[in-house]
Amino acid sequence: MKKSTLLLPVSLLALLFLVPTLSFGATLTAVPMVFGIRLEFILFALTLIGVAIFHNRTMYVALAGLAAILFLKFMFAPDFSIVEHLLGTEAKEGEWRVLLNLLGLLFGFAILAKYFEESGVPDALPAILPNDWKGGLALLFLIMFISSFLDNIAAAMIGGTIAMVVFKGKVHIGFLAAIVAASNAGGAGSVVGDTTTTLMWIDGVNPLDVIHAFVASIAAFLIFGVIAAKQQDRFQRIQKDETKGNKIDYGNLLIVLLILIGAIYTNWAFDFPALGVWGAILIGTIFRKAPWSEIPKSVQGTIFLLALVTCASLMPVEELPKASWQSAFILGFVSAVFDNIPLTKLCLEQGGYDWGVLAYAVGFGGSMIWFGSSAGVALSNMYPEAKSVVKYVKGGWHVTLAYIVGFFVMLGIVGWHPHAPHRKEHQVQQQTTITVPEQK
Repeated sequence: MKKSTLLLPVSLLALLFLVPTLSFGATLTAVPMVFGIRLEFILFALTLIGVAIFHNRTMYVALAGLAAILFLKFMFAPDFSIVEHLLGTEAKEGEWRVLLNLLGLLFGFAILAKYFEESGVPDALPAILPNDWKGGLALLFLIMFISSFLDNIAAAMIGGTIAMVVFKGKVHIGFLAAIVAASNAGGAGSVVGDTTTTLMWIDGVNPLDVIHAFVASIAAFLIFGVIAAKQQDRFQRIQKDETKGNKIDYGNLLIVLLILIGAIYTNWAFDFPALGVWGAILIGTIFRKAPWSEIPKSVQGTIFLLALVTCASLMPVEELPKASWQSAFILGFVSAVFDNIPLTKLCLEQGGYDWGVLAYAVGFGGSMIWFGSSAGVALSNMYPEAKSVVKYVKGGWHVTLAYIVGFFVMLGIVGWHPHAPHRKEHQVQQQTTITVPEQK
């Protein structure tokens, strides 16, 4: 099909996800507005449509969009400073931590995936996994389990590496979407499994207040997992037997384990998992040659995501609709095209959400489009065919269905239990606490 004939359906598909995002753009400002929508949002929407259409040039489209948004800021927002935006001020943290973490994780987990591939473990798995469609389902469940305590990028990369071996390099795009969905589903109810839930934890949300997101994740898994596994089984059945002559390289496997432990520890201790990843990689070079050649393969995808996240951080989203299950549901679709980290920050500032419902929405919602989460971008570096929005949504339609069903299953079983704005509670406590000076 020619690009010209794809223009209309791709544009309509992109707008379907962009409508909720554009609804945030109607604010009073000196920046020009079109039909009541700030021009930054229009430029961001055009960038995302460009990514959907020119999926072979995503890095250049994202960089062009970033340049246009920055030019607009410099022209019409005299108080805007890119240095302050990136490095922060005394009153507000900059974006440098998020961007540097993404840079380190995407490059670092590309190296991890190569170490894991060469460890021999993926070649040994066919002897363990079932021989029919249930083998694919078991693999997706394994990815979801891993991502409950590990960053979703690593879970997606490990799952993609295993799939490459057990399916002999022929992986259905619907199964790729399911790998992304599984990696995001596992982290939705765990404060150590996803950046957004970790952010909630750091901000003062009780870890037990997000755990019921697993109700939605499990319901969603039963939909996208089964459908994707059967898609893959029809496309390419799982390898029946273990690769002959396969040997486990325990040195490579040890480095993989060190990287995972490093990521978990530094995420917990410093909110900076990339630090642990690269510390472990450098330690691993003592007894194994690092596969540095994997970094150039990830450069374009990494620059693309960094540019897109920076574009999203420049959007003047100063307020959200009133907290309700309806707005949380819509935020799931917004997170498919909009960075979920600033969305989560805004929700934490606003308060009044059921944190488990919100964690599922912003965490799993990004799985609906390949660039909606960092796990999807990382996996697309390994499988470039996933960068077509039309093919991804068409093949992975079950992810959108799973999001909707999972959300309402959780709502029906657990219900909507909004939490009081915890920041305001702390402020009130501080204000009402009277310190009585000790009498001498």
